Amino acid sequence: MSENHHENYENMTDRQKNRTIWSVITASSLGTLIEWYDFYIFGSLAVVLATKFFPADNPTAAFLSTLATFAAGFVVRPFGALFFGRLGDIIGRKYTFLVTLLIMGFSTFLIGCIPGYETIGFMAPVLVLILRLLQGLALGGEYGGAATYVAEYAQPHRRGYWTSWIQTTATAGLFISLIVILITKNSLSAAEFDSWGWRVPFWISILMVGVSYFIRKNMKESPLFAKAKSEGKTSKNPLKESFGNKFNFKFVLLALFGAAMGQGVIWYTGQFYAMSFLQKVMNIDSMQVDYLMATALLMGTPFFVFFGWLSDKIGRKAIMMAGMLVAILAYRPIYDSMYKSVNIEAKTIASDGIKETRSTAIHKDIASDSLITFHKETTYTDGTFIKKDSIVHWSAAGPVMKDGKAEEPKVTKSITLNNDTRWYLVFLVFIQVIFVTMVYGPIAAFLVEMFPVRIRYTSMSLPYHIGNGVFGGLLPAVATYLVTQGKDAGHATWYLEGLWYPIGVAGVCLVIGLFYLKNKNNNIHD
Repeated sequence: MSENHHENYENMTDRQKNRTIWSVITASSLGTLIEWYDFYIFGSLAVVLATKFFPADNPTAAFLSTLATFAAGFVVRPFGALFFGRLGDIIGRKYTFLVTLLIMGFSTFLIGCIPGYETIGFMAPVLVLILRLLQGLALGGEYGGAATYVAEYAQPHRRGYWTSWIQTTATAGLFISLIVILITKNSLSAAEFDSWGWRVPFWISILMVGVSYFIRKNMKESPLFAKAKSEGKTSKNPLKESFGNKFNFKFVLLALFGAAMGQGVIWYTGQFYAMSFLQKVMNIDSMQVDYLMATALLMGTPFFVFFGWLSDKIGRKAIMMAGMLVAILAYRPIYDSMYKSVNIEAKTIASDGIKETRSTAIHKDIASDSLITFHKETTYTDGTFIKKDSIVHWSAAGPVMKDGKAEEPKVTKSITLNNDTRWYLVFLVFIQVIFVTMVYGPIAAFLVEMFPVRIRYTSMSLPYHIGNGVFGGLLPAVATYLVTQGKDAGHATWYLEGLWYPIGVAGVCLVIGLFYLKNKNNNIHD
């Protein structure tokens, strides 16, 4: 059956092959998009989840714990790449990423079902972590399968173009996660969303997974793998051949340190760190951040296909290295401009633009104490609006003391931007997305072409997922930590400290890639 499938495919006209590959891309992309949606919905709701699954007495620690849990899903991705990559090279591409799709879908759905920290205590973050690890394992097997599957259907001279459609799914998954969150927020009151509405985006994934499963179930195996299997040329031990063979292992290391590592940090800086920076460092209203990010991602997504297409013409290396270089040079100026775009000192307060109120609530843990919240709303003449809440812990004897001084109030601030500033920030995020498309658009074809069919799934999946899962996935937590440390140390540009991580990693990758990668695209079939 598989041999006949390969012969039938080889005998097709170019028009028939194009029609076939579009159906392949649609089926592969839909499933991969849903898996990215499932994976990123956690990151998109990180600010909310920090209050649900972790102790609320230290918001900064809770947010860092949420980012660490988010990162854990990335760290295990290489193990998923090894496990599922091995299956994909032995059993086949199709059945392997059917399994990964189901694992991802059910894990995401169950995260939306876990009771909060206040209900089940430390079991809440433990269960979330377990499901997050399952998500990471599933994604570790998904991407390599989808990219390999599409590449093995594509004509060699158009491999960059066709695989770039798979590359759009990661950004599209993030985009859709933001849209679903926005629709849910707009459909519910703030209290309803905070109480239970945040679970809805997790529950929705089960419906999308069901649709994708039935579409993928009807797909055929890739023609190149089908041919290799019919001829008895598949690997019996892909792990040993991939990493025990010095020649092949050299290419695995080169793929990681010369391309995937830098691509990973640029991807997560331009999308996830940008979102975290706007929310946590600049204190912009979370719904505005969602709109802003969704707009920039929508504008930037077509460039994945453009740079994939261009890589077929001028080579993968030139585009990826150029993307890393401009990102390294531009990150600090871009983020400095982002931060300074909301310069309150230069704005004029509107007449009657300040409103101050006070409210009191009983402390949830100490019945005899109160929490006094001072609300302050400030409106500026250019339309900028700032809401600031300062919460003071007050006992029967007066303000609660800590180290001989009145305890510092817990301050939360939310800035609603005016139209001009919002579009300026959209532009600055869009520029970062362009950097992402330059390094990410061609990389699937680049990785696929480095390895032969018999061990391709395993060999290309590992460097990709270490580069993205470890180096990229750790970025939000590491960068947030560096910013916090810089602020505590009193650095003048503390808000830029987090960028040293992606700049350093991408810089090392750029040097290795420039000296050791070849610019010529390979056409490996056996």
